[in-house]
Amino acid sequence: MTAAIPAVVLGGTGYVAGELLRLLAGHPQFALAGVMSDSQPGESVGGAFGHLASVYPDERFKSQQQIEAIVTREHSTAIFCAAPHGAAAALIDTLLTQAEAAGRQPRVVDISADFRYRSAAAYQAVYRHAHAAPARLGAFSCALPEHLPALTTPHVAHPGCFATATLLAAVPLLASGLTTSDLFVAAVTGSTGAGRKPVEGTHHPARHSDLYAYANALGHRHAPEIRACALAATGIEPNLAFVPHSGPFARGIHATVQAALRAPRDGAQLLGMLREFYAGAPFVRVTDSPPRIKQVAGSNYAHLSALSDGRTVAVLCAIDNLNKGAAGGAVQWMNRLYGLPETAGLTAPAPGWT
Repeated sequence: MTAAIPAVVLGGTGYVAGELLRLLAGHPQFALAGVMSDSQPGESVGGAFGHLASVYPDERFKSQQQIEAIVTREHSTAIFCAAPHGAAAALIDTLLTQAEAAGRQPRVVDISADFRYRSAAAYQAVYRHAHAAPARLGAFSCALPEHLPALTTPHVAHPGCFATATLLAAVPLLASGLTTSDLFVAAVTGSTGAGRKPVEGTHHPARHSDLYAYANALGHRHAPEIRACALAATGIEPNLAFVPHSGPFARGIHATVQAALRAPRDGAQLLGMLREFYAGAPFVRVTDSPPRIKQVAGSNYAHLSALSDGRTVAVLCAIDNLNKGAAGGAVQWMNRLYGLPETAGLTAPAPGWT
């Protein structure tokens, strides 16, 4: 076993950061060196995340200056960024600039949206503000680990949770050539996907026992990201009709991707295609029966299945939004960046009764 790799978490008080801290607590190689919070420096990590108090009894949130000291001191630091989009790019740029000036070689996995686009113009078109570090965009790849066998950049931007579920289902269809490029997606996410700050859409009395589409259905900001990642993975940019929904549960995403078949195929043939496509993917399971969120919630696994009436295929995908769709996917990428087994620290199954 080689020496522990220091890891820092940025944007440390949100749900994704909490999930990162939980995963790092059990990781065989990454050791938490610091978690940054602009709003709560010096406060107890266990106070913000009661479920983590037993594994981080003495850990306190650090300031940006303290995190800077870590990345300029250590030869290589694993930087997980869970800061909000719009704030992440400037923070990452500052840390990388200081580390590089000190001759250090950190690696970054950004879970925000700031490095998911190939150009500053593409980012600005979606988020309506200028990119804070456009010179850094070329140093980041944006893809799912299952769709990018060879990584050529030092850093990674992990796609969002909706994008993760949709791409896992859609990319095999596009790559196989079995369907047209017109994709129709309906995806339902849990309340943790809206972040920790309470808003009307995540307030329990408003969301409990209810199901509704987002106000910006067919115009959601993740749709361009899905199209771009699908194009990078397959060479085909789909015509995407994406309708996201808010579900009455805390964790998980269930996505249904439908497309017209170019020639008749039955469900068994489509399941075979999915199994062949993901034969080397340790976290993707293709099941005969439709997947359920409780089968994956709290884990880094994705369950897929497929149905067909001979003319139309529906690929169903269930993931955990905080884990496979964010923190777990980020750890999966960081494992690869450091040459570790892709599964390190991520093989625990779902609890099953969340």
